[in-house]
Amino acid sequence: MTIALIDYGSGNLRSAAKAFERVVQDLGRSDDVAVTNDPDVVARADRVVLPGVGAYADCRAGISAIDGMMEALDEAVIARAQPFLGICVGMQLMATTGFEFGETPGFGWIPGAVQPLAPADKTLKIPHMGWNELFWVGYQEHPVLKDLANGQHGYFVHSYQFMPEVSEHLLAVTDYGGPVTAAVGRDNLVGTQFHPEKSQAVGLKLIENFLKWTP
Repeated sequence: MTIALIDYGSGNLRSAAKAFERVVQDLGRSDDVAVTNDPDVVARADRVVLPGVGAYADCRAGISAIDGMMEALDEAVIARAQPFLGICVGMQLMATTGFEFGETPGFGWIPGAVQPLAPADKTLKIPHMGWNELFWVGYQEHPVLKDLANGQHGYFVHSYQFMPEVSEHLLAVTDYGGPVTAAVGRDNLVGTQFHPEKSQAVGLKLIENFLKWTP
C-alpha cells in the first residue's frame, strides 16, 4: 500500500513521515510512506495525507502551484474514494472557503468556512498553541477515533478553525474560551486540527486507525 504525504511547500513533513513510518513498522506492514509532490503518485495512492502549517491562502496557493495536483487529489480522494487525512491547515483546506488574509476558496469537500478563533476569554492568546483536551463527538461511530477516550490531549498550533455547516461532520472539539473544532469528517475524509505526529500516543493510535480504515 502506498501512503502519499503531499509535499507542497508547507508542513512539517519529516515529523509526519516519521510518525507514519513508525506506525507501519509497529504494525509489521510494508507500506510505502511516500513524501511526494508528484501528482501521478498521489493519483494512484491507497491513502492520501495532506499536512499543512501556516496561512490558509498560502497553503491553497501551494497546492494550486503544482501542475496537476488538484486533479490528482480529486482522482484519488473523490473519484476513487481512497482514505484522506488532512492535518491542521490540510484539514481546513477541505472547507468551502477560508477567511485568513482575505477570502480564499477551499476544496469544497466538506461544507463550511475557516474562521478566526474568537475565545470568549480575551486573556487567551492567539494562536492557540500547545496541548489541549480532546472531546469526541460521535467518536464511537468513527473508526479513525476508535479507542481514543474523551479527555486525552492533542497538540495544537492554529489561529483559525473549521466551522462545518453540517453538525454530523464535526467529530471532535477542544475548549479554548469556548468549543473549537478539533476534528471533522465525512465518507472517506477525515481531518484533525491538532497534529497527530506531535501528539504522542494519541496521535500514533489515530494514525494506526487511519491506516486500518476501509471506508
